[in-house]
Amino acid sequence: MRVATFNLHAGVDGWGRPTRVLDHVVSLNADVLILPELWRAESGEDFVTELKTTLGMEGLFVPLASGQRVTSGTGGRTWQPLLAHLSGERGLFFDEHRTLSKVQRIRRATADGVEHGEWGLGLLTRLPIREIHSESLGRLPREKVQRALIVSTLELDERAFYVLAIHGAHLSHGSYRQYRRVSEIVARLDPTLPILIGGDFNSWRPLLRVLLPGWRSLVNARTWPARTPHSQIDHLLVRGPWESLGGFASDGGSDHRALVADVRLL
Repeated sequence: MRVATFNLHAGVDGWGRPTRVLDHVVSLNADVLILPELWRAESGEDFVTELKTTLGMEGLFVPLASGQRVTSGTGGRTWQPLLAHLSGERGLFFDEHRTLSKVQRIRRATADGVEHGEWGLGLLTRLPIREIHSESLGRLPREKVQRALIVSTLELDERAFYVLAIHGAHLSHGSYRQYRRVSEIVARLDPTLPILIGGDFNSWRPLLRVLLPGWRSLVNARTWPARTPHSQIDHLLVRGPWESLGGFASDGGSDHRALVADVRLL
């Protein structure tokens, strides 16, 4: 089967210009999709419904923040403004848990094409689903969004296995607390079943070996920033009798590259 994880950044860049992420998701031809930063507008574009319909998949979407998305932004050749990590980008605004700066409020108020909606994490698949649910990872004090872990039991040739989806916080925000919680959740699962966890971990692999010991990587490929990647912070990790048949990272218009792995259960 083919498994892919791709952070969609709600389908816009840091300037608020639409990207081609949904077309890229379809082109991956995956059996299992782990999709951080999906977007569902209150009255407008619904990524979850669109992908389910187009790909013939089922699964779960977990909303992690309410916010606003700009779809008519303008800007330079860069994916986002130069100092976006400090002053805030112009494509997505989250004020549910933290107050926007004065500059951000002005940008949102003067932008055209502002949508209100939900931003969150999704796991979609064309494989049979035995069970799927979400586990809260809470919200760290410095964060403006919630975090969650999707836990699913899927079937491949009538054999059961787990797939978990995550969008982790940054280490500077205290992500080690969330990964401790992930380890506690994994410890409650059936240890006889193969397990795969994937998503945007916002962490390098050497650090994850400390935070999440006992996992091995299916694909080693740089995923961030997408245009000139120098780091891998998106991962597909496994435990159990998995055989990697190859994998790759591909630029699909987001700030992360999609990470794809072809795997077989032994």
